[in-house]
Amino acid sequence: MVHVAVGNSLKSYRALELENAQLRHALAARIVIEQAKGVLAERFGLELGHAFELLRSAARANRRRVDALAKEVTGARTTPPEIEELVRAGADVVRIGDRF
Repeated sequence: MVHVAVGNSLKSYRALELENAQLRHALAARIVIEQAKGVLAERFGLELGHAFELLRSAARANRRRVDALAKEVTGARTTPPEIEELVRAGADVVRIGDRF
């Protein structure tokens, strides 16, 4: 009985460690995505929601993870080509001040 209880506790501990690591990764990804939204909003005069849509669309169109593309946005002074292409192509992004 003691071996079973210890075994179950160890499994629970490992499961909690894994969940903790996953949550830390998700939080780090969320932070970089929020930063990239701000950068894109500033560069292109977009609302934050539209900046996210631009980031998400560029990632999807190029089969990339949103957080990986977001790291490129925040890590360089230039905009990644995947995003530039969408902007040049006239992607459905609404700039601040545009009317519907």
